[in-house]
Amino acid sequence: MAEKPQPVRVLYCPICSLPAEYCEFGPDFEKCKPWLIKNAPELYPDLLKEANEKEAEKVSGQIQLFGLSSGGADGATSGQTSSCKQEEVKRLPGGKIKKKERQEVVIEKVVRNKRKCITIVKGLDLFGVKLSDASKKLGKKFATGASVVKGPTEKEQIDVQGDISYDIVEFITDTWPAVPETVIYFIEDGKKVAAA
Repeated sequence: MAEKPQPVRVLYCPICSLPAEYCEFGPDFEKCKPWLIKNAPELYPDLLKEANEKEAEKVSGQIQLFGLSSGGADGATSGQTSSCKQEEVKRLPGGKIKKKERQEVVIEKVVRNKRKCITIVKGLDLFGVKLSDASKKLGKKFATGASVVKGPTEKEQIDVQGDISYDIVEFITDTWPAVPETVIYFIEDGKKVAAA
């Protein structure tokens, strides 16, 4: 009589809840790596090599840091500045990094129906300018329609009917002194060009 087959024992990862051999296809492979190195090193021999190399780099880095910091006060100040740089980066959920918005005004001319132009002004709100007031002033100054709309990036911008890019820089700098001419850019042929 043949032997009764025994059930296969499957090792499951407690982090991603997948079998250990499928962790690399899961959503959190980076989080699973330490557990895999400890509990299933035969499945991922490359991870074991990586971990050993990283550990060796850490040790050599600590030795160098210790050598620098014991040498004088310069090493201590460099350690403090590197920790400050790490604190400046803001991480969002999902591991995304939030970049700090640059304060700049971007003026773009969009042609529609071959003859009609729309001038788009983005970034005035970063300088504390109320966009509804700015659109009224632009509409009165250039005798056109101007409105505040949400752009493709879900940020508000001012759409002004007509090609007013020739006078708008001077008007913006005169009306709102908080906006210097050096931070105003035009988008021409897909490239950002300084207005100054």
